[in-house]
Amino acid sequence: MTETKIKLSTFVDVQAFVSIITTFAFDIDLVSGRYIVDAKSIMGIYSLDLSNPIELRAHTEDAEELFSAIEKYIVE
Repeated sequence: MTETKIKLSTFVDVQAFVSIITTFAFDIDLVSGRYIVDAKSIMGIYSLDLSNPIELRAHTEDAEELFSAIEKYIVE
């Protein structure tokens, strides 16, 4: 599993993010507090607190292509 933090600020960000994420075959989760949702689910993402960065967990050992595709959403 590989992890990073992301920030989705607008409705357009969420739509674009989900469009990118759905192109990857492995599971990707978003974690906010005690809630874990499928990153490929727009409805799931909207159930999270988007005012703060969200932890992304990619269930793969090689997430370089994923992180490259979503680099504009990654925060340090």
